Amino acid sequence: QVQLVESGGGLVQPGGSLRLSCAASGSIFSIYAMGWYRQAPGKQRELVAAITSTDSTRYADSVKGRFTISRDNAKNTVYLQMNSLQPEDAAVYYCFAEDDAMRAYWGQGTQVTVSS
Repeated sequence: QVQLVESGGGLVQPGGSLRLSCAASGSIFSIYAMGWYRQAPGKQRELVAAITSTDSTRYADSVKGRFTISRDNAKNTVYLQMNSLQPEDAAVYYCFAEDDAMRAYWGQGTQVTVSS
């Protein structure tokens, strides 16, 4: 089992920045990939960014060049640096982890609000 705890959401003005953190615990040795999904009201959950154990990254087209995913192995933590935030980025952001058996684990979600 893997447990995920997110932090870092909040309210930011358009053009501003936020950094989300996701700390993993439990069977972290089995984690293959971690990342972030988001879900806005009335919309489907979508992948925002992911990073694998070999540091391969993947981004949604809508966030490329603005968001950066990284990880600190010593802290078992993944970060999502979000710059140039726009109202369309507002959503609940969910951290996820996938283990080598293709099981998915989810954090509780953190709200990101972009508004002036």
